[in-house]
Order: sequence, then structure tokens, then C-alpha cells
Amino acid sequence: MAKTRTVYVCKECGRTSPRELGRCPGCGAWNSMIEEIETTAQGTGNSASYQLRSYPQRLSEIEGDPFERIPIPVEEFARVLGGGVVPGSLILIGGEPGIGKSTLLLQVIAVMADYAGPALYISGEESTRQIKMRAERLGIQTDNLFLATETSLGAIMSHVETIQPRVLVIDSIQTTYDDNLDSAPGNVAQVKQCTLAFQRLAKDSGIAVFLVGHVTKEGSIAGPRVLEHIVDTVLYLEGDTFQAFRLLRSIKNRFGATSEVGVFEMRGSGMVEVTNPSEAFLAERLVNASGSAIVVTMEGTRPLLAEVQALATMTSFSNPRRTTNGVDFNRTLLVSAVLARRSGIRLSEQDLFVNVIGGLRIDEPAADLAIALAIASSVKDRPLPADLVVVGEIGLSGELRTISQLPARLNEAAKLGFRRALVPRSVRRNDEDLPGGIQTIPVRSLDEALDVALRQGTT
Repeated sequence: MAKTRTVYVCKECGRTSPRELGRCPGCGAWNSMIEEIETTAQGTGNSASYQLRSYPQRLSEIEGDPFERIPIPVEEFARVLGGGVVPGSLILIGGEPGIGKSTLLLQVIAVMADYAGPALYISGEESTRQIKMRAERLGIQTDNLFLATETSLGAIMSHVETIQPRVLVIDSIQTTYDDNLDSAPGNVAQVKQCTLAFQRLAKDSGIAVFLVGHVTKEGSIAGPRVLEHIVDTVLYLEGDTFQAFRLLRSIKNRFGATSEVGVFEMRGSGMVEVTNPSEAFLAERLVNASGSAIVVTMEGTRPLLAEVQALATMTSFSNPRRTTNGVDFNRTLLVSAVLARRSGIRLSEQDLFVNVIGGLRIDEPAADLAIALAIASSVKDRPLPADLVVVGEIGLSGELRTISQLPARLNEAAKLGFRRALVPRSVRRNDEDLPGGIQTIPVRSLDEALDVALRQGTT
């Protein structure tokens, strides 16, 4: 016999509470607790009453045949997924409204339909006529792509049984609802239940399922955090709405490398791959301008060259401002403090503005040296050499720390014509692995790096 009880669930993080609260104790969100009716079946205590779907097997008895990925002609998308789509995988894609999630997915599954077989696109927010208009704008012409507007989970499963697609897209998971639940679409219980249903569908049938997820105002995927644990892969489509570049970043991937990045450019004809993003990010660089430094950052397994710009101006306020875009704010404060304390560069009377060009966001500490040199270059109004790239993590004592994957970074810099690289001295032990065509300048401290990069005659 089923029992029902009332619980309050946070729509931001999924925390449950037996009573209503104004603020969620889990994530701290205000007015996020919503009422849910929870139904539980009273068990019989007999384990034989459960329906078994699997049986334990010895490890040696399990076949280890490698799976074959579904090929994706879109190389940047395939890179993020690890080389292609694994049959039976569940992929969650998030991003801000209007960033291009639906456009990118429509392009990807259209080409996959021609290579792998029929694809089914289910939209809960747009009519089939609206999707058809977008497809015509993108130049999509295929007979293997099926469209439907549906939000009911039962109806979607019926469409899947009829079409038998290789790839299924649900746009979006927040609009899908299960008729067996009393809560409204988008609630925590509905989102979790529907995601579990699509997980069973993917694992039982081998269909690759893409779920589009809305994001909150903080930028995380809306709904319970458990969604990211249910799915196999979590992707975020990032980018500034005022910039043309879009970054597809892998946050979780059970079948490939995490933190991998694919770069696209939003045009009138849709999402266009950027095969050489480093060249694109540096295309409008003003050579021999003060306050500019080139850093080689690693996004997953891909090295990217980015321009870090800094501007230091005399402040008119009692407290100087620190503004960052594309780099971590607290990391910039740390680098500024080391510059002031260890290198004697006065910043207490300067407003500092630090920016990464192209909408790219750099989180790794290897960009510390580029931030420091860009700030020092702006303060002294002295440009860095045009053929110099810099990488290195700065410690609180002003020392430079070792960074990883230096050969791959330098190889990418050499391809774009850079001839010198300022690197931490500790990496000199691996000189035999460093590529030719670029001179490495090892430095031990921030003071030594400033002397090499800003001394007279280096420009």
C-alpha cells in the first residue's frame, strides 16, 4: 500500500526538508524550497519481490569488446566528446539562453543522421515550423532527421519506439514531465524522474541521448545536482553574447578527457568550427603595445594562445579598483600583491583592469606570469617583445613554479611564429623534450622575469 508525505525540495540543489524554509541550508538560496508530494510504496520485506534486471558475473567472464563510437563530422564537437558519441551514452548540455545550444545540436545531429542513421529531435519550447525555419537558415537538408514538439515523457517514449533513432535530442529536460507525478514540469522531482527514464532508455537500447538543460542565474544547470551524476557527460556552451566565439567545454566525461574545449564562431549560417583558435584569438593583436602579454594555456589536451591585457591608471578614489574579465579575480589580487611586495611596483594608487581577449576564460595558475608582466608593462608603459610568450605560476615569495605539458605549449607557440618563451627555470631538466624553433629563456623569480622581458633593447 502506497504512503504519501509532503516534503520541501530546493529547486536549486535538490536538498529536502520536512518543513518549509525561507533559505535552503544546502546552497543558501532564498525562497527556493517548493512543496512536493512524495509517494512511497510499503515494502514486504522479502527480497524475492523485487524484479531482477541483472545478475552478478565474474570479472573474467565479462566480455571486454571495445565499443565503436558514432562518428561526428564536426571535429570540434567530436574533440570535446573524446572522438565521437558512445552508443547508449547520456549527454547533458547547458548554457545561457540564446548562447546557441539548440543551433549547435541541430547542426550536429543533422550530420550524424546522414552518417549513423535516423535522429529524433524533440522540442518542448519550439514548434516544428520554427525548427524548420532554423534548419533552412542553417542549410540543413536531410531525410533522416525527424522533428516533434512534445513534453510528455510517455509520448516521447512512444515516438522513440516508432522511429527507432540512433540519436535522440530532448530540448529541454526542464519542459519534460511524467504523467505519473503530480508536480509541475521543471520541478526537482520531474527533472530527476525524466532524466532517470532517459538513462534507462539509453542503456537498454543503445540510443545516444542529448539533454538540453537550462541554467540558473549563477550559471549552473538548473535542477538537482544529482543530474550531473546521472549523466555520462556534462558539456557547457560558454561565451560572451557580444562576442562571436563560443566555447564548448567538457566538465565531466566518462568516455574521454575532462576540461576539453571546442571552439566555434557564431555566424548567420550557424555555428562554424574554429580549427585554429589560437590564431583567431590573436588576429587583432596590436604588436608592441604596452600592457599586453601572450600566454599559452592548456584547455584539456589542447594548447591555446591567448592575449592577456592590463591597464593601470591613476585612481581618483581612496580605494583603487580591481576589475577582471576572463581571469580569476582572487588570483589577480594575489599576483598584484606579489608585484607590489616582492618587485617594488607600486600599485596602491593605480586602478587595475585585466582582460583576456576573445571571451576566453583562463583558470589555470600558469597564466600568473602573463598577468604580472602585463600589469608591469602597463605601469612602466614599456611593451613586451612581440615574439615572446610567457608561462609560469607565481608563488608568494616571488618564485616561479613548474608548469605541466610545456613541450605541447611551446610547439603551439612555434607554429604561430613566436621565437622566444619565458619559462620557469625548473623545467630545464627536460630540455630534450622541448621542440625546436623556439628559444626557451629560463627564469627563477618574478624579478628575473621582469628584467628579461622589460629591459632596454628587448623590444
